[in-house]
Amino acid sequence: MGFGSPSPVTMIVTSTPAPDLALTNLAYCSPSDHFSFAVPGTKLFLANVADAFILSLSPHESIRPGHIALNAIQRRHARVSSGDSVSVSRFLPPDDFDLVLLSLELEFVKRGTKSEQIDAVLLAGQLRKKFNNQVMTVGQRVSFEYHGNNYIFTVNQASVEGHEASNGPERGMITSDTYIVFEASSASGIKVVNQREAANSKIFKRKEFNLQSLGIGGLSAEFADIFRRVFTSRVFPSHVANKLGIKHVKGMLLYGPPGTGKTLIARQIGKMLNGIEPKIVNGPEVLSKFVGETEKNVRDLFADAENDQKARGDESDLHVIIFDEIDAICKARGSTRDGTGVHDSIVNQLLTKIDGVESLNNVLLIGMTNRKDLLDEALLRPGRLEVQVEISLPDEKGRLQIFEIHTNKMKENSFLTPDVSLAELAARTKNYSGAEIEGVVRSAVSFALNRQISLDDLTKPIDEESIKVTRDDFMLALQEIIPAFGASFDDLERCRLNGIVDCGDRHDHIYERTMLLAEEVKASDGNELVTCLLEGPSGSGKTAMAARVGTDSDFPYVKIISAESMIGLHESTKCSQILKVFEDAYRSPLSFIILDDIERLLEYSAIGPRYSNLISQTLLILIKRVPPKGKKLLVMGTTSEVNFLDSIGFCDAFAITHSVPTLNTDGAKKVLKQLDVFTGEDIDAAAEALNDMPIKKLYTLVKMAAAQGRHAGNLDTADSSKQKIQINHFFDCLGDIMRF
Repeated sequence: MGFGSPSPVTMIVTSTPAPDLALTNLAYCSPSDHFSFAVPGTKLFLANVADAFILSLSPHESIRPGHIALNAIQRRHARVSSGDSVSVSRFLPPDDFDLVLLSLELEFVKRGTKSEQIDAVLLAGQLRKKFNNQVMTVGQRVSFEYHGNNYIFTVNQASVEGHEASNGPERGMITSDTYIVFEASSASGIKVVNQREAANSKIFKRKEFNLQSLGIGGLSAEFADIFRRVFTSRVFPSHVANKLGIKHVKGMLLYGPPGTGKTLIARQIGKMLNGIEPKIVNGPEVLSKFVGETEKNVRDLFADAENDQKARGDESDLHVIIFDEIDAICKARGSTRDGTGVHDSIVNQLLTKIDGVESLNNVLLIGMTNRKDLLDEALLRPGRLEVQVEISLPDEKGRLQIFEIHTNKMKENSFLTPDVSLAELAARTKNYSGAEIEGVVRSAVSFALNRQISLDDLTKPIDEESIKVTRDDFMLALQEIIPAFGASFDDLERCRLNGIVDCGDRHDHIYERTMLLAEEVKASDGNELVTCLLEGPSGSGKTAMAARVGTDSDFPYVKIISAESMIGLHESTKCSQILKVFEDAYRSPLSFIILDDIERLLEYSAIGPRYSNLISQTLLILIKRVPPKGKKLLVMGTTSEVNFLDSIGFCDAFAITHSVPTLNTDGAKKVLKQLDVFTGEDIDAAAEALNDMPIKKLYTLVKMAAAQGRHAGNLDTADSSKQKIQINHFFDCLGDIMRF
């Protein structure tokens, strides 16, 4: 017939020459046509029949040229009858076409009351031998003989290693290494035993997977822990778990700061698993205004798993239920005061389904929350959400992986300029979550795209080739996207509006000692808590010094707790805000907390004296509490009422106390020289008058004297910074601020 290429030709369908040949799954043609279907470089002869399936061809003398012999099952699948014409073309298999996993559903050719027990290992070996190098397509039905009985198997899954799901037919070639998994309905009369061939990762779509290809970066250790605890027992066939006498893990909890990848992990786990599509539920969606409806919604989530387990027992598929924001519905019982008891009923219903009398073994419940402390304790014990994995902020290696994931397409399409160093960006983005890093990349791209757009003419054509994302774009993005668990640089700058000047040896000594404390925290192994108190007169520069240490120490998490951010709040609300700052600090590997004006935080009043014991006890507990494993914390407090704090035992909570002094004559002289506001002969007189003056008052005094000079017409307002203050104006203002 001269078929030289894979282009289709028309052939006449005929029946298989002999009954025993119908059980081979081969198609037959004349010897003259046979060579036309040869696969170059192999001994294979493959034909694509009606675009429905791929069959191996064998020559037979009784078949006339231009005819192709198909058995009854093949004709039924191709939707043709004997004597019909059918489109046939030579099939050339692609590279990497070998099947790694073949899932087959068994049934008898003649259905009836017959029942058989089949050894999966023996049958798999015979099928690999009988159908070696034959191509199997999902949905294809094949008849075969085994131990005197005729069977039909239907291909439910045909997995080729490394191939992602596509719109084309799922097919591959059987080899001696193909894993074969058998299924049989309870009504078929076939019982499959000794299914050890399923001990490969049947529950996963691929033999192995790359986390970065799934869009998961910086979570390798957490993912390995999840796999070990949750999936290792499920990878092996059910009889292995039964022999070991164990049950599968039924639930796990992912908790951690927002944006760290909890939902991403849960969704990707669902995508990697074979079988039933995961059910994704947002916590509040379960709630209903009708009595009993909320509990029914919880039961409905498990209905499919219950029916599957009743029908198929240990061979049932894994049903994954993903609960996002599980803390919204599973609060600790007795903690809500709404009078309905709905939240308590939800927890009870969930506990019954997961680990009740008729508990399910084919369910995996994945809960996600930012507030693990709100959950009912009964949910967290073994047998329920027993695997609890903290998804914390990524380290530098993890941040680099996340940047690589989100910039991969840019790099492939040459949109990323060579000056962009992902390693540098990873080092700069301390305490950024995965979501915030993605936000940085989006922001950088927006700067690059904005350069190509003219607001004067939005219809102007855009040259795609000129779109380049540069290092400067990422630097601007880092200024725009501020991490939730990062340093509060704006607050730190507000604490030292007048900048930093040299105030003398005493101030330098305190700064050096406090910086040594910061270095001690950084260099320590494991968890570390260091506390320090800066005390001194009001305005002596305690807060500015603490802010300077916070900036210069380069801690990734720096927060200031001050009374000005809590004006008008109730005691309990203030305690909650203070607790939140410390809890957030425990999520960062390295943290620095400044307790500014502790007496103001305690609502201290000298008349009485009166202070808040509730806030005092909260701070004392938090200052003394050792951070979690692997977390390091430096706490620095400031106060102008050290005698009061000492009287209530507060000073003892700090390991080190430094007294920040007022300026002496030498210190004041140094400051005035740096400010350069007096002539040389006036500096000594001014410095002598400023002995024992807080530096904050010195700045106020200098500004007042400069303003008086401008008012008197002696200073040019437009260029007052270069003019000198007259000493008489200085002494006039000094009298105004001195207290006698």
